[in-house]
Amino acid sequence: EVPLNSPEPFRSIAALAARFQGRMVVGAGTVLDVESVDRVKSAGGQISVSPDCKPGGVARAVDRGLVPLPGVFTPTEAFSAVRAGAKHLKLFPAEAASPRTVKAWKAVLPKDVKLYAVGGVTPANMKDWAEAGCAGFGIGSNIYKPGMNAEDVAKAARDFVAAWNSLRGT
Repeated sequence: EVPLNSPEPFRSIAALAARFQGRMVVGAGTVLDVESVDRVKSAGGQISVSPDCKPGGVARAVDRGLVPLPGVFTPTEAFSAVRAGAKHLKLFPAEAASPRTVKAWKAVLPKDVKLYAVGGVTPANMKDWAEAGCAGFGIGSNIYKPGMNAEDVAKAARDFVAAWNSLRGT
């Protein structure tokens, strides 16, 4: 996911999509409007991740063959996104909710809808989120913060991979 508020995001998406075609899912984050959805598709992106759940953006992503991951924080937002065509929801910011929130939502959301915790997920709490029903996680600032060196980022990434592998029993 290349955030659209980063330098030259569509160029980055195009380069990643060309380099990793068929081996990695590439797309955009911080997608705020329909025009950006179209540009993500044109650049070769496959996913459209948003901090909000505008039904028009979700529907446009579905129409263009992208997988939308709209940000939701209430059941009302979640169902609005689902009605617009979303099958994947980004609980954001997850740190302001709890795994109990996920468990409650999973009881009422359609069974084919996957929920991802984004914001505040750590290797130490990943298991709690997964056991509550999260299909995955969005991780950013707990892997990289400005000022971190490559060794720090590598260690943080290894810690997340180890926690994920532990969840999967590998």
